[in-house]
Amino acid sequence: MKSFEFDYKLISHFVKTKSTVLDLGCGKGNLMEFLIKEKEVFVHGIEISEACIYKCVEKGLSVFHGDIENGLADFPDKSFDYVILYQSLQQIKNLSFALREALRVGRKVIVCFPNFAYIQARNALFFKGLAPVTKNLPYRWYNSPNLHFFSIKDFQIFCKNNNFTVINEFFLTKKRLKKFVPNLFAERAIFLIKENDT
Repeated sequence: MKSFEFDYKLISHFVKTKSTVLDLGCGKGNLMEFLIKEKEVFVHGIEISEACIYKCVEKGLSVFHGDIENGLADFPDKSFDYVILYQSLQQIKNLSFALREALRVGRKVIVCFPNFAYIQARNALFFKGLAPVTKNLPYRWYNSPNLHFFSIKDFQIFCKNNNFTVINEFFLTKKRLKKFVPNLFAERAIFLIKENDT
């Protein structure tokens, strides 16, 4: 099982069977396909890349061309059970706005992102004096699509400061869960969040 397939399995753990899902930045639709097969979900995707949209359409997936930076005005409040941002959160300019929009249209939001405080990333910076390149951060500093370089701890603080409730969280390295000091030893994280009830 590849690491992204392991991620998909954990994401599907959060998703109830036959629920409604919106996948923001859905790429070629691999996660959408997986959730349809595993959970029989009713899923729509939003993607900015036309090449990726064509791939989704070839697979028979429902996808809209759009830029999530502009919001989700076409969707009413709580129109989906889950909104997913898989490996796209760190590439969004206005992260707070995008997450608030996701939480507006979805009852719960699932995010998966690379942990920029992972030990290998720290070692590259400390010992080599170079911007880190790892399996989960494969880009060089000059061609990286990532705009935000945040850690697991950063995201936890961000949720607290923005009154988002963390319902559940997974910390991963390769194809294994990491529970011990995840901010240091986990390559990536998956969070299930919602708006505070108060």
